[in-house]
Amino acid sequence: MSTDVSYLELSDSRRIAYRRREGHGPELLFLPGFASNMEGTKALWLWQAAADRDLACTLFDYSGHGRSSGAFEDGAIGDWAADALAVLDTVTRGPQIVVGSSMGGWIGLLLARTRRERLAGLIGIAAAPDFTEDLIRPRLTDDLRATLERDGRLLHPSRYDENPSVFTKHLLDEARNQLVMRAPIAFGGPVHLIHGQRDPDVPWQTALAIAARVTSDDVTVELVKDGEHRLSRPQDLARLGGALDRVLAGASAT
Repeated sequence: MSTDVSYLELSDSRRIAYRRREGHGPELLFLPGFASNMEGTKALWLWQAAADRDLACTLFDYSGHGRSSGAFEDGAIGDWAADALAVLDTVTRGPQIVVGSSMGGWIGLLLARTRRERLAGLIGIAAAPDFTEDLIRPRLTDDLRATLERDGRLLHPSRYDENPSVFTKHLLDEARNQLVMRAPIAFGGPVHLIHGQRDPDVPWQTALAIAARVTSDDVTVELVKDGEHRLSRPQDLARLGGALDRVLAGASAT
């Protein structure tokens, strides 16, 4: 991507890297997944999709990710949600269609809770709200719990990177303050959730659970029978394009 990177300087010395394309609204705001960044396949696809539709678009890296400042292991869901909120409030303008991938889907639902009036629509790609509490904690054996208490961190082989994923005690504990799936999610705009039924990381039933929690009547769940977690294949991106156009139409109608 040739567009220059800009930086949002926050009061607590965090420096959030972002790229912005000007255009019409509603704008697009991409929320990456856990340990991902704005250089990923879906982020770059969305940037091009915005250009094709002459829409404004903002990509960014959470603190401790990509080009932003900070150490990844120091971060937690609340920190990354605060980064997203700062970008939403400072960098973007007007109504936003928020596109959240995996953990980004959780962050998107947190934005819907705190800035509902700024969101024109939501798209979730293998959205993983509350994954720390509902997916990681139940899988911890007594030995892993002891390691987490002793070392403050766990290493887990990653399917997507040669380096293992790191889950810290701080991440798991702080996330309990950010849970969104324990009560209705008050959002009335169009929502489109895409989830692969061969996702080894986040069960596809999560999309149905989100649909049940969101108060909007305009919710579409799209299940991809042979889809896995990343949903980055050409056919998956084509589905994302269809979801984007549907949410754009719904947002315009609203």
